[in-house]
Amino acid sequence: MNRVRAAATVLLLTLLLCAAAPAQGSAPADAGSAEHVSPGIEYRAFTLPTAHGPIRIHVLTVDLRRPGVRAGLLYPGAVADRAPVSDMADRQGAAAAINGDFFHISEDQHPGIPATGAASGAAVRDSRPLKAAVPDGQRFGGALPPGDSGADVLGVGTDGRARTARLTLHGQLRTPRTTLPVRGLNQYALPEGAIGLFTPQWGSASRARAVCGTDRDRAAPCSHDVFEVTIRHGRVQRTATVPGGGPIPPGTVVALGREEGARALRSLTPGIPVDVGYRLGSTSPVPFTFALGAYRVLANRRPLPGLDAVTAAPRTAVGLAQHGHLMRLVATDGRESTATGLTLAELARLLGSLGCDEGVHLDGGGSTTLVTRDPATGHAVVRNTLDQGRQRRVPNGIALFGP
Repeated sequence: MNRVRAAATVLLLTLLLCAAAPAQGSAPADAGSAEHVSPGIEYRAFTLPTAHGPIRIHVLTVDLRRPGVRAGLLYPGAVADRAPVSDMADRQGAAAAINGDFFHISEDQHPGIPATGAASGAAVRDSRPLKAAVPDGQRFGGALPPGDSGADVLGVGTDGRARTARLTLHGQLRTPRTTLPVRGLNQYALPEGAIGLFTPQWGSASRARAVCGTDRDRAAPCSHDVFEVTIRHGRVQRTATVPGGGPIPPGTVVALGREEGARALRSLTPGIPVDVGYRLGSTSPVPFTFALGAYRVLANRRPLPGLDAVTAAPRTAVGLAQHGHLMRLVATDGRESTATGLTLAELARLLGSLGCDEGVHLDGGGSTTLVTRDPATGHAVVRNTLDQGRQRRVPNGIALFGP
């Protein structure tokens, strides 16, 4: 089957699925019987014919209007840390969960510097900024779809509705003599010439990777023009000419600068008072209770132009329906099953066929994991076919909680 015919077949299938979907945005009629996970949370699985072979699709549908139902950030305890989705779901008492953002999975370009495991995009946890996004050229996960940004996120606002938005860091260090702009927060890569902050939420990983690469080239050499300032309880405690590592104590913030940022930080000496401030500016009309990096593939029920229609892989995605009151968390099999997965173009059409108005994709491939809690054991169990048969440790995800 040639590529044009294959695309037409998939499009026809998704149109049929859309026609079969009930008016309230439910899953397609052939999606199998719904499995009750928790009040307001359902799981379905169905098989989708594709040009690459039949593929199993796994869908969690959550109604955020139900009392006691909510979504939150699946989190291993530190930005620079990773854990299997099922372990994090068990620790947080989630009824179901999926994996989240792309992350710093390897570091082949800079020998001697380990991968941090930190996510690429911005994140909000419990209504507080956890991290900001790395420069687009420093992301893992391949090229962004046209029009997307590494600062794009999916989350749930204080109004209880899920939505997409863009989060941009605004920060500063104020001293009696000067104000220095801050352009990084708990990131494995800082913009060129910038100052970045690392808080206790970063964890114990080395901060050395943050000064490597450039805004356009992740493999570019590490900067040697570096300066680090440790600020404790509002005063400079110490300085260093190389990035440090290890846990950051409560009440402490580390400011790390490269190039122009390093030269600006050299004006800060031990004992100087420093006021540290930062926030994530948002295009959302309401603040997020949680958010994580996510990249758009569907808007107004239409796939975005320029999506890859060639590379098929296991995918993780989220679709939004009914003005953000309904979320569909999707994981597809691939590689270890009868099909290689879906292309981004096919993924967008699938989300549209599920009645979604907006859709984003998260980290896929070996990271794709969807779990639900087993009522018999109380533990999370994996529902999709995993790449290489085992869970990958990931830095975050979306957790669903029932009443």
